[in-house]
Amino acid sequence: MGTAQRKLHLNAFLMSTGHHEASWRLPESDPLAGTDIRHYQNLARIAERGTFDSVFFADSPVIFGDVGRRPAGKLEPTVLLTALAGATEKIGLIATASTTYNDPFNLARRFASVDVVSGGRAGWNVVTTAGPDAARNFGVDDQPAHAARYERAAEFLDVAGKLWDSWDDDAVVADKESGVWADADRVRPIDHEGKHFKVRGPLNVPRSPQGYPLIVQAGSSEDGKDLAARYAEAVFTAQQTLEDAQAFYSDLKARTAAAGRDPEGIKILPGIVPVIASTEADARRLEQELDDLIKPEYARAQLAKTLRVAPEELALDRQLPSDLPSEDSIEGAKSRYTLIVELARRERLTVRQLIGRLGGGRGHRTFSGTPEQVADAIQLWFENGAADGFNIMPPVLPAGLEIFVDHVVPVLRARGLFRTEYSGSTLREHYGLERPLNRYSGALAGLTA
Repeated sequence: MGTAQRKLHLNAFLMSTGHHEASWRLPESDPLAGTDIRHYQNLARIAERGTFDSVFFADSPVIFGDVGRRPAGKLEPTVLLTALAGATEKIGLIATASTTYNDPFNLARRFASVDVVSGGRAGWNVVTTAGPDAARNFGVDDQPAHAARYERAAEFLDVAGKLWDSWDDDAVVADKESGVWADADRVRPIDHEGKHFKVRGPLNVPRSPQGYPLIVQAGSSEDGKDLAARYAEAVFTAQQTLEDAQAFYSDLKARTAAAGRDPEGIKILPGIVPVIASTEADARRLEQELDDLIKPEYARAQLAKTLRVAPEELALDRQLPSDLPSEDSIEGAKSRYTLIVELARRERLTVRQLIGRLGGGRGHRTFSGTPEQVADAIQLWFENGAADGFNIMPPVLPAGLEIFVDHVVPVLRARGLFRTEYSGSTLREHYGLERPLNRYSGALAGLTA
């Protein structure tokens, strides 16, 4: 497919008052927005007006960071998606859920239900959940090892796929005359027995409009990339430079091909935190205003936790210590750890400067400029083998999303890079992906366990 035919995929990553950790302190921000469904309904409608492919919600079964630092209360994301389904018509709805602290039957049912309720717009961002704090919420003293979490995730996805296929598409006949609601021969147990799970099935939800929700993945470690190559259809990732993004893109596409899949069937969307204003100087002034609102004592403690060092080892006006742990010794969020350390070393940032850089996107690329400059930055990566689209992470909400939709999207449309209207009604159609065949039906029967 040539560049002229290729279109960007844009996902709006929504987070309470915005991705910048100090956004809630702005005069116009509502610090209670994170638990206000009307706030998220408004954001989803703005993104839909901009013909975004999808909106996305991160999640973790633990409070993230210090509650004194930024709004920490979160609604359960699949519940949130259900509320957004009724407030929108076309935009995709993606939520995060952990394979480490859930069971396949419950999650398969939950996402199938959202897909039904939304008319085929559900997506699942698959995560393995790092950190001992989450583990302790589930009666475990520490997180499972990195490799073990990904091994469980792979089997989890296998089981979920079998459950989604446990009903044929035409199983429900609803024949009033004969008194047959569903053909029992087209609804089957899956009888899965593996290392981590034993699940009989079938699912108690008929096969949903998309067959499967869109499968999204966000880990960039070696194990994460291998899991994505086998299962993911969209990947949310973080890179700071064009060269790093190109290397990740080409590596993941090659792994996908090696896994026997079409590389075009996986869409890679790096995160970008766009700080937008009518002039570049105004954009940089807004970025500095936000950074000045960061409380260093909170931010340093969070950075120390990420780097696995004591806060007192991080002097605010010095560069990172030279004797940090190696990535191999990190059991959680390996790729993000490496990205942060490499960013600090490459740009010789002090801890204070690094805190400012991380304040907007926690390692995702922050870009300040005019709408045209933001469009240029997006186009450069898109046309040079670094991205199939972008995970748009507004630093302030709703203002940051509104300015992107009203001023950046028109530029991308004028350049022929982005749709002017939706051509389909399901999330898979937005991403140009086929509806998966049922492994148990027709010609596939008996070929896939």
